[in-house]
Amino acid sequence: LGDRIKVVGIPHEHPTVSSLIKAAGYDTALVGKWHLGYLPDFGPLHFGFDQFFGLMSGAADFFTHKDISGDPDLFEGEVPVEKNGYLTDLLTDKAIEYIKRRRTNPYYLSLHFNAPHWPWEGPRDIEVSRRLKNGYAGYTAGGSVKVYADMMRSLDENIGRVLATLRDTGQEKNTLVIFTSDNGGERFSFNWPFQGEKFDLHEGGVRVPAIVRWPGSTKPHTTTEQPIITMDLTATMIAAAGNKPDPQYPLDGEDLRPVLTGKRNLYERTFFWRTRRQGSVRRGKWKYIREGKSEWLHDLSVDDHEQADFKGTQPATLERLRGELAKWESEMQKYPAGV
Repeated sequence: LGDRIKVVGIPHEHPTVSSLIKAAGYDTALVGKWHLGYLPDFGPLHFGFDQFFGLMSGAADFFTHKDISGDPDLFEGEVPVEKNGYLTDLLTDKAIEYIKRRRTNPYYLSLHFNAPHWPWEGPRDIEVSRRLKNGYAGYTAGGSVKVYADMMRSLDENIGRVLATLRDTGQEKNTLVIFTSDNGGERFSFNWPFQGEKFDLHEGGVRVPAIVRWPGSTKPHTTTEQPIITMDLTATMIAAAGNKPDPQYPLDGEDLRPVLTGKRNLYERTFFWRTRRQGSVRRGKWKYIREGKSEWLHDLSVDDHEQADFKGTQPATLERLRGELAKWESEMQKYPAGV
């Protein structure tokens, strides 16, 4: 892959959540994982972020801060930097520094922790880092449930540091905070009661935590059964900042403010997913999954473990969802060859 991946990125003319929020008068910063293109053409400063501290790639060693190919991957803006410390701590330090800064404009901080991604290194595992060989051959190396727990404990503590800073600086009551993940767990995570994991379109691969704290808008200690998808968060943040999407680039997600404030009742949604080997669509309670020549139909209202297959008893639903998935896939770009 190497050099071929490094010439792939977001078209410069395409609006992003950061560029649209910046256009609404916000200061913007990304701390942590970018993974949407490489320098010189596709770094985060090209797409609406005023500041950046973190890694360009999808994963980096927590101590050496080198990427999966063994190249240095810690940047301040567009300048490579060397820092001593555990990556989760360093990202938190930079986020706290940004939150404490005096400013006249409101701000949007996108904090993307690398944890608990490979390599499996807790805060005290510097010797593991020294022994680890870089490159894809080492991707499955090491780790344990205990190490994974240490990584998650560190992540939890550092999120607590960020929230405490908002409280201590008097920003807690006028800040929208969203916590979520980019995919279901893998390897050492515990996805029960769902089957599947990262890279899989069963519920264990597509269900992720989603927590929103928005004083004055959301009611504390409440939950909702409303299905949502990550793209909804983009639409919600842009709307909350007082902007609208570019008409030439309509959003796939929906503004969740009526859901978050309790002003809208539960309603049916349709979601689509695909990987190289699978395709899936969910409409309401029904979920269709296709993998090669195999296919399944699940009723998530009675079986979110996805154990029962209803394709034999619900042929009309099967046919409808199969057709919807095929239509959606025909509208999507094909995967670039070799990427």
